[in-house]
Amino acid sequence: MAEPIVRVRQTETSGGINVSDHVDGPRSIGDPPADVTDLFAFTSPADPARTVLAMCVFPSAGVSAVFSNVIDYTIALRRVTVDGSGNAAKFSPSEDEIRFVFRFGALQRDAEGRIVQRGVCVLPDGRKLQLTVNEEGGATAPEGDPRVFAGLRSDPFYLAVIAATLEKVPNLLQHDNVLCLVVEFDTKCMLDSAAGTLFGAIGETVPREPPGRIGHPVARIDWVGKPEQTNIRLNNPGLQGVDDIRDLWNQQKPFAISPDLQPLFLKRLNASFADWDMRDGKADWTSEARAANARVFLDDFLLFDIAKPITDDSHLEIEKSTLNGVPYRTGGGRTINANVIDILLTWLINRDREFLRGGATGATKPGTNVFPYFASPNSEVQCVADSVELASAPEAVWSLIGQFDLSWHPHVAKVALIGSGTGQLRRIETGDGRTIVERLDEVDEAKRIYRYSMVAGIPASDYAGTIDVRPRGAGCVAAWRVQFLADGLPDIRVRDMVTGLIESGLGSLKSRFGTDREPVRP
Repeated sequence: MAEPIVRVRQTETSGGINVSDHVDGPRSIGDPPADVTDLFAFTSPADPARTVLAMCVFPSAGVSAVFSNVIDYTIALRRVTVDGSGNAAKFSPSEDEIRFVFRFGALQRDAEGRIVQRGVCVLPDGRKLQLTVNEEGGATAPEGDPRVFAGLRSDPFYLAVIAATLEKVPNLLQHDNVLCLVVEFDTKCMLDSAAGTLFGAIGETVPREPPGRIGHPVARIDWVGKPEQTNIRLNNPGLQGVDDIRDLWNQQKPFAISPDLQPLFLKRLNASFADWDMRDGKADWTSEARAANARVFLDDFLLFDIAKPITDDSHLEIEKSTLNGVPYRTGGGRTINANVIDILLTWLINRDREFLRGGATGATKPGTNVFPYFASPNSEVQCVADSVELASAPEAVWSLIGQFDLSWHPHVAKVALIGSGTGQLRRIETGDGRTIVERLDEVDEAKRIYRYSMVAGIPASDYAGTIDVRPRGAGCVAAWRVQFLADGLPDIRVRDMVTGLIESGLGSLKSRFGTDREPVRP
């Protein structure tokens, strides 16, 4: 069962959909629990006197996803001042940081024998707030503030445009989940507005392992400020033949990019902004204005002002107004439902001359108005089904595809059967080098149907399939149905993988048994 070409065209990076800060470099791709996907800062919709900070990690997380027990998950704030506007726009962060650090332990079993993961949030004043992953109400400090949450939620990010071509498509992250970290606190108590109300926020994942004997320890796995710094700006798909510098960027210290490397990053940002500017065939930016954009985005932190309104539409307003040489009017930040991709691309491509909307208006599930604000995980089982009408008798077709070994499938290079009858396993080696193990759950020779489930080899849980043959006129209909929950890859990629498996398998039966009819959709 070779993985087919994805039918919805995507810009890919090492097998992942190139979105937001998801899968934004070889190192983070190889360590999903450390892959920071998004960062948020907004006023609590339940209480305007409270501020919410949140970070998401582990793209396409499934029910098996857990936080790493060797990584510090940190959200950090610094107070920021505006030190220039227009083409001289500049946002300067202070040296002092307000840090929330999440740490998690290994998996345990609770008193009822259920597997749980527990952790701690180290607050800026040193207090340690104990929490349990996926506990819906989160945990609150004994003093009543702050409140924290950690667990699996529906991915709030949505991408409905192909960055390389600007083609509108449905949400490429439909049905996906992520692991979320949420901190909510009383704004006045935590952030002294008298010292300034403008802040910059970053989220990062930093290894806790001791340094090895060879080389130096990794500074960090991943970090994010504004969304799309890596995959859209630094790794702009429109720039051909350039080196991937995302891992180099992800090693930089937030709020303090290495002076030696700043020229490299600025050069890439300038080239990227010039490319985006001409995507519609019209130059909306002068070279000086593009350079100003590059300098502002080089200082990569999510700006928000606690004294002004933060809405779904206020994302990047602080940066854009300052670059336009006028005072900002909103609190900027980023809400859960903010349309960050369309807001950013409109700014880069036409400087807000005409809003560019993608093919979707929201994520799989919108954010909620109650803590922890991120919607519950997507748990709806997905289904792919197809069938083909064949000219041969059902007995002849069943004698081939009713055999559990699947050796008739064109993508199967080798198969080994283990055991017999119900519970039998088949170990499949595909032509592209993959290994898949599946278990026979039920077979009914009289009705010509068998059911099976996946043990290993496809990134999905609750994976179950059915193959059956039914009489139809002088011939028959062969049908194949698979249901699954994606686990570790985007739903769209698992769906395409399963679709390719079914279509190629059923398609191969036409030459064997003959057909003069189009496939019948069950």
